[in-house]
Amino acid sequence: MNDRLKATAPTSPTQGAAPAATSVQTTVQVAASPSPPSSPPRAEPPAVALIGAACNLGGPATANVCSSAGPAALARLGVAGAVRRAGGEPRSLELLEPIPAQDPAEGRLAQLGRYLPRLAHAVAAAIDRGDTPVVLGGDHSIAAGTWRGIGQALGAAPGLVWIDAHLDAHVAESSPTGNPHGMPLAALLGLGSPELAWQDGPVLDPQRVTVIGARSFEAAELRHLVRLGVKIVAPDDLAHHGFAKVLADAVARASHQGSAPFGVTIDLDVFDPSDAPATAVPVRHGLTAKEVLPALRGLLRRPGCVALEIVEYCPERDPDLRTGRLAVDLVEAALAPDAATLTDWELRYGAHNYAPLPLVACRGEGAFLFDTAGRRYIDMMAAYSAVSFGHSHPRLVAALTAQAQRLAVTSRAFSNDRLPVLLKRLTELTGFDLALPANTGLEAVETALKVARKWAHAVKGVPDEQAEIIACAGNFHGRSIAIVGLSTEDQYRAGFGPFPGGLLTIPYGDAAALEAAITPNTAAFLVEPIQGEGGIVVPPPGYLATCAAICRRHNVLLIADEVQTGLGRTGRLLASQHEGVQPDGLCLGKALGGGLLPVSAFLARREVLGVLKPGDHGSTFGGNPLAATVALEALELLLDEDLPARSARLGAWLLERLRGIASPLIKEVRGRGLFVGVEVQGVSARAVVDGLLAAGVVTKDTHGTVIRLAPPLTIDEATLAAAADALERVLAGLERRS
Repeated sequence: MNDRLKATAPTSPTQGAAPAATSVQTTVQVAASPSPPSSPPRAEPPAVALIGAACNLGGPATANVCSSAGPAALARLGVAGAVRRAGGEPRSLELLEPIPAQDPAEGRLAQLGRYLPRLAHAVAAAIDRGDTPVVLGGDHSIAAGTWRGIGQALGAAPGLVWIDAHLDAHVAESSPTGNPHGMPLAALLGLGSPELAWQDGPVLDPQRVTVIGARSFEAAELRHLVRLGVKIVAPDDLAHHGFAKVLADAVARASHQGSAPFGVTIDLDVFDPSDAPATAVPVRHGLTAKEVLPALRGLLRRPGCVALEIVEYCPERDPDLRTGRLAVDLVEAALAPDAATLTDWELRYGAHNYAPLPLVACRGEGAFLFDTAGRRYIDMMAAYSAVSFGHSHPRLVAALTAQAQRLAVTSRAFSNDRLPVLLKRLTELTGFDLALPANTGLEAVETALKVARKWAHAVKGVPDEQAEIIACAGNFHGRSIAIVGLSTEDQYRAGFGPFPGGLLTIPYGDAAALEAAITPNTAAFLVEPIQGEGGIVVPPPGYLATCAAICRRHNVLLIADEVQTGLGRTGRLLASQHEGVQPDGLCLGKALGGGLLPVSAFLARREVLGVLKPGDHGSTFGGNPLAATVALEALELLLDEDLPARSARLGAWLLERLRGIASPLIKEVRGRGLFVGVEVQGVSARAVVDGLLAAGVVTKDTHGTVIRLAPPLTIDEATLAAAADALERVLAGLERRS
């Protein structure tokens, strides 16, 4: 125990009275203490003792049911599952309810005085057996038991980070309501009513206590804490420094720069009511989940972090479970493993069909990705065009959320009210007669191949089992058996044969080769207007239009695979429109799902898709109302923000900027719109990608020679310029070392 506090701890109830009013500064500046060094994760996943403090004796008497029901509600919401997902081992929830009053005249303080030692004992017992307590309240008065129990087990008071909209530092004489939930911090510091302040265990050292997020309190509370030396982060300082920096400083202070145990208590009312409406005393202008969750990540895995407390959840006020879900997310975030552990899990439990870059992303916003350490990256890949609208676009997230709360999946056994609207809108925008919804780009292409073969047999008269499909060398249409049968990439084919017959490939960009390859049995020519995985390969001018004329002449279907190039990526709604081509069939995907869901479609003339009859083809999830809603909103967003024109303008700027880089390592810059490839020589493209990653730019190479630059279409000019500048610096550094 801190000697000074031990010497001044109250010995009678009167000594816990509020100190005399003094003139104090009402804001306390954030100290410029360094962030704590990053601690290695615990070798073993923590065993977590879930302790439910189902007590609202400290809250307003009119809301007695409110936060006392919180722990059981969080158990039903899967808080134990959150612990397991994070790699922890949860004990069964130990639910502690208050003992009924022994006397009708017994007040709430007296009942609390009997309840808090039970809670303190449960917490101390958890520490003694090597568990990490996660205490779920209940109102915040339970803190007077939680942290004294921690001190009992440790033999010394822990440091404490107090995250709350209120100071909770009243004593009975200063409290305007008399509610004990406004008193626990004062009690933990040795002030106030004996029922709270005189619990067994060491008093907190105010020099190791920091209050974050307080914005609703009385002057008397502030005087108590300032007099003792508690650090209170003013709202302006919190806004200026950001929650992550403030929390890091608070942890450093609470842990004596990593040398002493500490804990964290979070009152859910610290969050803005838009994120956490279901609290006992909501206060506007609070913290956001978006800033708190990443900063809290892995905190309970740090050596020295002994416990987490989350209080004031009122499930009866949470019809959409928003606040309860946040509380569960806080537990999972605090226990989350670091990037090295997650990478190990992926290697240990996942098939090794990918070799990802050394980046573990945990959040995306607009054109940026954030890793588990909180570092921000410019996303110049956009998930191969799937994130064309940027990460977590608010309109798309809102549409998804609203629809998910109404109806998500029905199968196609009967109709839903969203799919017909999507089919109508898709065909109107693209000029096709019919659309068939699916999920992934591969499914759209497989559908196209099936339909083309059936059309060839039913309409063109090609003998059954004789229909042929032509594709181009260097293509990437997916990885199914049939599609890989069209690939010229050795690795994609090796060991996966035999492949279906009737699949041919010709050189890309060579219209004469197409005409020479066509036979009476040719059903379709499948082509990417620009080859993406092939290296952002742009065919010669007029190529697609010439191919379209050849196909018409021979009654062959021209099917454009625009899974990557469609929906604004190249500066037009469809890449085929650059040459005025309306193909017979069109494959869409990736961007159609708005970066939130897999959504794809095959569109065609009625004569083509009309060959299908009920039972010929299907998909359980294809066309589900949730996917249809997101796709509809994505299409409207594309038009409302005129993203094809934006892609054309920014793409032209990017091509000019990259072609102006005077580097012998650049062999060619090519592309259209925001679909750009930089082919390098004298250095591997992977080395450039690794250098970009170190510089805070994420992208991917293809074939070891080309760097793909295809950011979200919503990227702003300054961010795009920053990415181009980073590429120039990386190339210059590689040139110096070569």
